[in-house]
Amino acid sequence: MNAVESFDKWGDAQLERLRGHPVADPVFKAASALGDFSGIWHLISVGRALTHRSVARESVALSALIGVESLVVNQGVKRLFGRIRPTESGDPRYPVRRPSTSSFPSGHASSAFFAAAILTTASGKRMAPVWYTTATIVALSRAYVRIHHPSDVVAGAAVGVALGKIGSKVFKAVT
Repeated sequence: MNAVESFDKWGDAQLERLRGHPVADPVFKAASALGDFSGIWHLISVGRALTHRSVARESVALSALIGVESLVVNQGVKRLFGRIRPTESGDPRYPVRRPSTSSFPSGHASSAFFAAAILTTASGKRMAPVWYTTATIVALSRAYVRIHHPSDVVAGAAVGVALGKIGSKVFKAVT
């Protein structure tokens, strides 16, 4: 067994200790579903625009940048690897939408950390803990529901952070 497989086995064992918990189950199941198509990030963006009319332009920019990030990761990076998912449709205890792309890296994790970087740029560093905590929950949810290996999530988060650095510069330039 190589280091990645060992990490995945260890990570899944840690998550298994949480699975079945009355708080963790609904939180991670909801986070996984809300992460589909970056829905949670679009909702946050629209919510910010509705409560602060001055950030309407930022909302459009964030949604457009998330779309570009998703295209790069899901139609670009994932095609380079073609990793098989840990399960065909997730853990039967936590039904999820069946993804059509490969497992590596996690698109949910990537978009979560990408969005957290852009939202931190938009709202200031004092909000960073909120955005990155939310990103972490969304990212971990994918391994929790067993539609991704833990290493897919770590790699997705790293890709999201890297693309977030670039995206934040673009965001500043267009808003």
